Amino acid sequence: MTLQELEILLQEDVLEAIEQNIDCDPLKIALSGKIPHAREVASQVKYLQRARHKLPRLYAARGIIPQRAFEQSSSEECAAQKHLAGDTLLDLTCGLGMDVAALASRFRRIVALERDPILAAVTQENMRRMGIENVEVKNISAEEYLAHCEEHFDWVYADPDRRSEQGQRLVRLEDCSPNIIALLPQIWRITEHLAIKNSPLFDVDEAFRLFPEAQVEVISLHNECKEVMIYTPCDSPKLVAEAIGRGRYEAVRHEVDNTPTADTFSADEYRYLIIPDVALQKARLVVHALRGKADVWSNLSFGFARELPHDIVARVAEIDHIAPFDVKALKRDLKGKKVDIILRDFQMSVDELRKRCSMLPGDEKKIALTRIAGKSYTIYLK
Repeated sequence: MTLQELEILLQEDVLEAIEQNIDCDPLKIALSGKIPHAREVASQVKYLQRARHKLPRLYAARGIIPQRAFEQSSSEECAAQKHLAGDTLLDLTCGLGMDVAALASRFRRIVALERDPILAAVTQENMRRMGIENVEVKNISAEEYLAHCEEHFDWVYADPDRRSEQGQRLVRLEDCSPNIIALLPQIWRITEHLAIKNSPLFDVDEAFRLFPEAQVEVISLHNECKEVMIYTPCDSPKLVAEAIGRGRYEAVRHEVDNTPTADTFSADEYRYLIIPDVALQKARLVVHALRGKADVWSNLSFGFARELPHDIVARVAEIDHIAPFDVKALKRDLKGKKVDIILRDFQMSVDELRKRCSMLPGDEKKIALTRIAGKSYTIYLK
């Protein structure tokens, strides 16, 4: 977004046009000869419509939404999961500001840094529209601010930019901007508590390598990993799987036991298939979390239970029967049928299975496939 585009979006006639066309097709808006600044109105309507579910508070306030900032922003549901509270907070990389908007009610004062002058102006305007008065957006880089900062903060929060100048996705903290690892001496000079949001691809072991005394949380929404949070320091390093709307599981890291919970696979005895949420998988807590509730052989596999388990961060499906994996048998049973396929630690993709067995997308039938102790199985579900 340019300064000229921002100035256009602040005009009263443009604000009215956005409101009047909020439910219209953005393409038709862009081609209209009657709407003032139709291209800018169309762009905002497009991203406001997308924000209706991801960022409902910003949508309701009719906030200004630049394309790249929207794509990199946390959803409000994920932003609400941040476990920070106190008197003052410094956000080193506020972007569109959805995390600090969620945290504003938990702090008396928040200073939010944004190095891009247009995005800083947009975020400050959006805070005003949402009625948030205790967030001060400063147009300055984290490096420059920290070099001269004399104020103490209860928490410092960072969500580094994970795209290179060429648009490539970055995962390692040292490669992101700002380089939080390089800034640690300056960060620890002004706070005792640091929280870092990382890519969903970020490895939990890497988190503990960088911050041995930390609480590492994997956050998922609708069984999709959204982010990996690091809170440091932590008296007792913990691993946490937070599946929004499904549940939370946490364990002291040195107590995690990932040895298989059973010696043999008794296919005829199992009544329930346990499908661990992706947050448990990413945190490598599947075996530990299901111990005593299901038989499970690795953090990549399903769990199998004889009795219906409770209080688990997982879905449960009733098993019809289990058979050794056989392409010919699958094709004989399910050719031409609409089949919902769930895989864990399996040698084929869903697309390859559908093609080889002539199955169609859908949920007329449900199957799950996995490998246990080197053998592959098909689980037919009721």
